[in-house]
Amino acid sequence: MRPIEALLEIARDEGVSRIFGNPGTTELPLMDALVEAPDLQYVLGLQEGSVVAMADGYARASRRTAMVSLHVAAGVANGLIGMLNAMRSRSPMVIVAGQQDRRHLVQDPMLSGDLVGLAAPTTKQAVEVQHAYDLPIVLRRAFALAARPPAGPVLVSVPMDLLEELTDVAVPARSPITGPGPATAGDAAALLARAERPVVIAGDGVGRAGAVADLVAVAERLGAAVYHQPMNDGIDFPTGHPLYAGMLPPHNAVIRERLSAHDVAFIAGCHAFMPHHYTPGPAVPDGLAIVQVDEDPAEIGRNFAVRHGLTGDLPETLWALAGHLDGLVPDARERIERLGARHAEERTKAEEAARAAYGASPMDPRAAAHAVASGLPHGTVVVEEAITVGLKLREVLRQDLPGSYVHTVGGGLGWGIGAAIGTRMGNPDRPVVSVLGDGCAMFGLQGLWSAARYEVPVAFVVMNNGEYRTLKNTLDQSGGASAKHGEYVGMDLAPPALDWQSAARLFGIDAIRADSAAELRDAVAGVKALDAPLLIEAPVTGHGAGA
Repeated sequence: MRPIEALLEIARDEGVSRIFGNPGTTELPLMDALVEAPDLQYVLGLQEGSVVAMADGYARASRRTAMVSLHVAAGVANGLIGMLNAMRSRSPMVIVAGQQDRRHLVQDPMLSGDLVGLAAPTTKQAVEVQHAYDLPIVLRRAFALAARPPAGPVLVSVPMDLLEELTDVAVPARSPITGPGPATAGDAAALLARAERPVVIAGDGVGRAGAVADLVAVAERLGAAVYHQPMNDGIDFPTGHPLYAGMLPPHNAVIRERLSAHDVAFIAGCHAFMPHHYTPGPAVPDGLAIVQVDEDPAEIGRNFAVRHGLTGDLPETLWALAGHLDGLVPDARERIERLGARHAEERTKAEEAARAAYGASPMDPRAAAHAVASGLPHGTVVVEEAITVGLKLREVLRQDLPGSYVHTVGGGLGWGIGAAIGTRMGNPDRPVVSVLGDGCAMFGLQGLWSAARYEVPVAFVVMNNGEYRTLKNTLDQSGGASAKHGEYVGMDLAPPALDWQSAARLFGIDAIRADSAAELRDAVAGVKALDAPLLIEAPVTGHGAGA
């Protein structure tokens, strides 16, 4: 079997049905072979950032390892932001990057470069294949490593001449990988059961592992308040549950303040706390007893000391822990009712504040977020990359169905459009609404072309405030010269104003403008009827106007 044939055979055997890419000369052996491989669809993107973002969304929605094809050093460089996002969000993908012909690499030919060095900081592993007979083994290892907890991207650099060799290579059989069973949870359960004010932090590992119901069982047996980890990437606990207290903000000082009200914390599937802006001191208050569970042993005690650390398959471990807790907390039901009443009051206040902001034009960000949340049909997936409006959206979203919310904690802008396309491709039975900041959308705008090309019925809601509002807000909090003078350098997207209707038409996508919260709500409500992509422009107030 020739190397290129082995590559395609392994891809099939690993469950690959789509290859996301943007081709160049080093990909010509692959593109030629795909002509005779109709079972492998090549999903074309116009820029590698969109390509990797589509693969990220597809991997999450399909729960399979995505496969990506990138072109030489330039393509890898363009895809680095997407790899960083996938690494942080633990999305499994194998990236096959075409390297220049080995026969003249020593001459520094055009397009060549250190692909492994470029990709290493943003991948679990990056390796370049030097011999055709190594390719099948390297690919098998790459797929295994990409899916092994903690999941993430793996890059394999393949010189183009290697794929064209006439060498006969053998394809090794796929090795199934299973995680260890649940650790003994009795002592951990006893500590949690003795707590008077327990708290649970639901990390994104819970949602990725399909362990939401198991974590609910633990929380209910404890009667514990539950927070999402800062800037959670998905639904790790039902946001309509009486115990749900919201998301922890990405600031150590605020996290420490919230957790100081509790005597024991149970942290499940959470990669540290990943703060955003620096605040002095740790995230965990002194004296807080911690029980931590994770599939990755490296997470246990990574940034803070724990009393008990449990590793193993998350659903099994959480279910075993729930079993140990059964009946140990006699007032759990009373705690649930008490916390439920408090959380319901907080949610009512957030709803009232959002509704009070209706009527303004441009829309108040709170009203725009509430309109989106109110219009979502049941089962809709929200793919969110709207930095300031996104925070307000989290306050009013009530989503209990796993997989209903998709975000990237990676922070690389331009992810949202491609991720929404991949999400709908990976799970075509669920409507998708992508909520985007105008600045974020501009980083990945070319992804709209792929949405039009493949007629992916996603509603792209662009929250248009004509600025990088989060930067202005941050400067205001710092009290620097910008806040003092009300002047901000390099943070305005107007003039000239961005014409989102024309941008949509450039890529062959229909667009509408929602000037009120009611119009935005109705536009979002129509997502189930879409048979093609739609861009919805939602003008919102800028810095210094609204909340």
